Amino acid sequence: MPKKIAIIGATGYTGSELARILVCHPEVEIALITSQSHSGKRFSDIHPFFRDILETELQTADKLAEAKIDLAFLALPHGVSMTFAEKFKNANFKIIDLSGDFRLNTPESYEEWYQKEHTFKEGFEKAIYGLPELFGDEIAEAELVANPGCYPTSAILALLPLIRENLIEPSCVIIDSKSGTTGAGVKAKAATHFSNVNDNFKAYGLKKHRHSIEIQQVLEKAGNRDLTLQFTPHLLPIDRGILTTAYAKPSGFISEEQLKSLYRSFYADKPFVRLVNSPPAVKDVRGSNYCDFFATYDERTNNIIVISVLDNLVKGAARQAVQNMNIMFGFDERTGLHMVPVNP
Repeated sequence: MPKKIAIIGATGYTGSELARILVCHPEVEIALITSQSHSGKRFSDIHPFFRDILETELQTADKLAEAKIDLAFLALPHGVSMTFAEKFKNANFKIIDLSGDFRLNTPESYEEWYQKEHTFKEGFEKAIYGLPELFGDEIAEAELVANPGCYPTSAILALLPLIRENLIEPSCVIIDSKSGTTGAGVKAKAATHFSNVNDNFKAYGLKKHRHSIEIQQVLEKAGNRDLTLQFTPHLLPIDRGILTTAYAKPSGFISEEQLKSLYRSFYADKPFVRLVNSPPAVKDVRGSNYCDFFATYDERTNNIIVISVLDNLVKGAARQAVQNMNIMFGFDERTGLHMVPVNP
């Protein structure tokens, strides 16, 4: 019998991407899709590419209380998901939250970096950070999963083997990331207007981007030591995709072959992480759940350089959430995620 799934807040980019994946998933059924602003309309009225594929009528979020489901995806803004997680903390369904409401270690960290009061502090005690390559065993037993941010996924996976093996100096790790405009969400903003983005390229969130602390806290937990990390995001004039370049100083001697061998062995049993032989491009993973890496050592500067690419709406959001769902239900984590990248 298929598992019944709800998508709460399905009219944004992440919600529609979730629907695109789940409508073809062999083990689940979409039982409820909600939208406060478009209730009563068909899903395909908002997303015409679903015409004759998913014609479900959109409901208001209060219908979740009476729905008979096994899992709910919360594709809601930061600060909104926490109210649903609290309201349904004793419900008979699991929750995967795609906002940042439970990604950090403590409510105090959240309030400092998100500049919002957190109203469900006890949720931090049960929430599991949903990075399957690091916390797969905990995700399997979780009732509430905090799906990682897109930038953090690309940066954490790039640096994780080095941190775990204590191979880099923790005093200064630099992460330089670029993202397509869908990372900013579907709501119109001046910074993401076509005239501002087209034929343009810029940094933003300098020194204070909230993903800085998410990356740092997860890597500190993985390496069991403090880390000083500099993260700078940039906006690319493309619709989707993230390219991250991470720089770190080795803590001792490391050769090019040792570095590549480390990454090959560390991710050998991780089906959606691929080590490649030349710097990857965002179109190498577009529309897929893959994260591609290129790792190299520069003897002249004594820097380890790791380049990673992923689709911010897919491995950076919706398909990673479905990967977590698969683990929570005991399915093969690859189920429903066999999408070949779209290139060109």
